[in-house]
Amino acid sequence: MRWSGLRRINVRSLRSRFGMWVAVLVLVSVIVLAAFVYVYVGRGLRSSLDDSLRVSASVVTSGVSVVDGSMTLGASTPDADPELETLHSQGTTVRYLGPTGTILAGFGHAWDTPADPAALAAAQSGTPRFSESSDPEQDRDYRVYTVPVLTGGAVAGFVQVMRDLHPLRETLTNLLAALFAGGLAVVALGGLGGYLLARRALAPVEAMTRMTKEISAGDLSSRLNMTDTYDEIGQLASNFDNMLERLEESFARERRFTADASHELRTPLAAMEAILGVIRSEPREAVEYEQALDDLAEETARLRALAEGLLRLARGSRPQQIDLVSVDISVLTEDVVDALRPLAEAKRLDLKSRIEPGVTVRGDSDSLIRVFLNLLDNAIKFTEPGGVVTVSAYLRGDSALVDVTDTGIGIAAGRLASVFERFYQADSSRSAPGAGLGLSLARQMVHDNGGQLSVASEEGRGSTFTVRLKRVTGPTACAG
Repeated sequence: MRWSGLRRINVRSLRSRFGMWVAVLVLVSVIVLAAFVYVYVGRGLRSSLDDSLRVSASVVTSGVSVVDGSMTLGASTPDADPELETLHSQGTTVRYLGPTGTILAGFGHAWDTPADPAALAAAQSGTPRFSESSDPEQDRDYRVYTVPVLTGGAVAGFVQVMRDLHPLRETLTNLLAALFAGGLAVVALGGLGGYLLARRALAPVEAMTRMTKEISAGDLSSRLNMTDTYDEIGQLASNFDNMLERLEESFARERRFTADASHELRTPLAAMEAILGVIRSEPREAVEYEQALDDLAEETARLRALAEGLLRLARGSRPQQIDLVSVDISVLTEDVVDALRPLAEAKRLDLKSRIEPGVTVRGDSDSLIRVFLNLLDNAIKFTEPGGVVTVSAYLRGDSALVDVTDTGIGIAAGRLASVFERFYQADSSRSAPGAGLGLSLARQMVHDNGGQLSVASEEGRGSTFTVRLKRVTGPTACAG
């Protein structure tokens, strides 16, 4: 079971790689630290050994005297001198040599091994020297401290104090083994800790991965709800929840759009089907056939307008590339007012225009004409006879503004934010003509021209739709 669990670990996963990288970094750190400790401790042990040899040499040389140029040992033996006995018991080797390197006496394990000529030659200058020597028979290495015995500036002989290097090397070997074992344990713990830390830190990411597999377009209600974390992962989870919320709202809008589009498309089709059913049920007079054809033409025009609106809205969801030129909207809005004035007069409305000359913007004249026609047509449609509709065009700073104001039925405050939505109609009974696409299309066209469309309204007192565009200076293009 344990082995099967280990096999399930994905070595290519982010947490596994993080654990391995932590292990590598810990390994490098342990190697550097172990090397430093090993060298530092080694130097300290050698320094302590050399200090011990110096002290031992001073004890030994204190019992040596020079008579007539020759070195006299006197009672310099462990049996006669308690201090030398102490050195002997500690494993220190001491030997006395003549000026030519001949061994005169000594005690300890290697006192009778041949002296190193190089060490004696180095001490001939009168300065004590450290060196190392070997005893092949016993397979031992020694640290040697050679002290010249001087008389009248000449070397009367030498005193050598030696200590076996085996204890020092054994200590360093044990230290190296301890560092190696401890280093492996630290590396293993570091790698495991890195893996567990990465696993804990990446738990929200794994939750997001599982959630993305479970999410479908039909159900976007799942959320991570990680409110107890404030780090980068927590922010990622929060952004993920926000994205899901926006997607859910977007899908809900699309479902509403599909349902409304289906409803609007069925209405003219049902009317056409009913007209055809009635006209084919029995023979009719020519005038009735003409009336039926007129009704079919009217429904066909409505269906075509609805299809064109839907197509433009679909295209409006993607950036549109249109050619923007200088347009004199003073001329353009005046033409729109003149075009719809007969419609306003037929409804007994007072249509006014307050248009400053030379209001110029960069835009597409065809789409702007459609915008102003739509806004003015709506104002006329929803204003009772005897009311007033006003079209204004003016400059404010870097902006050119066109206001279409009416004294009509207005829009309730609760519905004001929805007037630009697709298929929205202030008349909830849908008795008003149109499919509810006009304002949505108008806003999209204004946006394509780099502007903004806004509304201010009060129920029962009228509405004002404002188109804000960026003004330009220079020659104007033909408004029509």
